[in-house]
Amino acid sequence: MKGAEKITSIQNPKIKLLKKLEKASERREQNLFVIEGLRETVLAHRAGYEIVSVFVNEEILKQDGDYDFSELEQEKLKPDFFHISKEVYDSLAYRETTEGIIATARPQAHGLDELKLSDTPLILIIEAVEKPGNLGAMLRTCDAAAVDAVFICDAKTDIYNSNVIRSSVGTVFTNPIVICDSQQAIDFLKSKGITIFAAELSTSKFYYQQNFKKASAIVVGTEAHGLSQTWINSADEKIKIPMLGQIDSLNVSVSAAVLLFEAVRQRSV
Repeated sequence: MKGAEKITSIQNPKIKLLKKLEKASERREQNLFVIEGLRETVLAHRAGYEIVSVFVNEEILKQDGDYDFSELEQEKLKPDFFHISKEVYDSLAYRETTEGIIATARPQAHGLDELKLSDTPLILIIEAVEKPGNLGAMLRTCDAAAVDAVFICDAKTDIYNSNVIRSSVGTVFTNPIVICDSQQAIDFLKSKGITIFAAELSTSKFYYQQNFKKASAIVVGTEAHGLSQTWINSADEKIKIPMLGQIDSLNVSVSAAVLLFEAVRQRSV
């Protein structure tokens, strides 16, 4: 990073650009999004994202053996590097604990045409999720479960929202993600012979009574209303998690984790 421009004012045009990217409309218009954190930036780079700019505060830059900052400096198409002051960094950073790096990157395509699946895939379908924190948590679970793909249907939150990236700890970059409407997803799953398991409270069948060893797509719905009738009508099987207390449902990200790891358990025995 020798010779990199130093930025000490929050009024710098490049810093103003970063702040504008907090809005989804600006991200779409500029075809850019913001990544905060060394781990997240390196994961995006390893996943083939084009890193455009890197803003570093060397006072707080932290590195470890798993995420090597030098990877970003060795690219043929090397990003533009900038040194920024602590004041400027603090005006940009969302997290209290951070590694001193903020980057911009280009989005990737997330269509069905880009998707490659195994012979017996495990897929999580997320319908109309609204809260970025819930979406991020589910992406983190999907990475841990090594799912073949995550379908985000009828999306109400942008996967490049900073809160999604942060709550997913960068797994928004490690999961194969498809963004489409529900009917496109249903048609695709039916055409591939993938069994659709819909999480639905009124069914009598518990999730652990099902066979997830075959090609499976587990579908979870909105935080407030659950799955739409479109998914319920299209499901091959309806499943539920036993609720033994006084409430009738779990947070959607917790439900997704319970269901996915039952599939992981079955596939490992």
